[in-house]
Amino acid sequence: MPRFTPFDFGVTNVMGLFHQDWIYDGDTAADVVTKYLAQSQDEQALAVLRDTRLLAALPSSTLEVLWEAGSQYMPAFHLVGGGAEWTRTVADLCDARLSANAEVHALTGADAEEGAACLDAVVTEIEALRLLPAEVRSALTECARRCSPDLSFRVLLRAMAYTHLDVSLSAAQYARMEAIGSAMQYGEFVVDSVKYLVEQP
Repeated sequence: MPRFTPFDFGVTNVMGLFHQDWIYDGDTAADVVTKYLAQSQDEQALAVLRDTRLLAALPSSTLEVLWEAGSQYMPAFHLVGGGAEWTRTVADLCDARLSANAEVHALTGADAEEGAACLDAVVTEIEALRLLPAEVRSALTECARRCSPDLSFRVLLRAMAYTHLDVSLSAAQYARMEAIGSAMQYGEFVVDSVKYLVEQP
């Protein structure tokens, strides 16, 4: 059964809201997420909630590294209470959004999987991207091992797209990432978001 969307989803989609002009979408970071959830289908809100609950296993400092790596312009953490508090805030906003609908159905099929079978492959790709800062690679690996390889891999894709460093992928690296995405039954535009980083022959 295919995922509910061919695009990115969950917390990584929320991370994508925080770009250079995010302030035009709301006065505060929480306002931006509230607006996004109000315009989203139930499955997207459920996916965000699921991711935030998984992230709760990580320390606040690790969460801050992940949020910053997956966002183009994350608000300063002193404004949102730190990594753990911000992650709880997003979870609470999801709960509020979903409680407004009496007939929310649980995620099923691939949408309910954590990608456990891909753990080693995901960690290998994290370690291979030596241009990413060591603290980012460490946080991604911790996320893969303690939370979800699926979530970690999606944050990795965001981090590659948003880093200020000159990250590039070999054709072989990209092929391995496509294979991971296929194994996790991602839609066609998830791994494709970093295809532009593939070195041209």
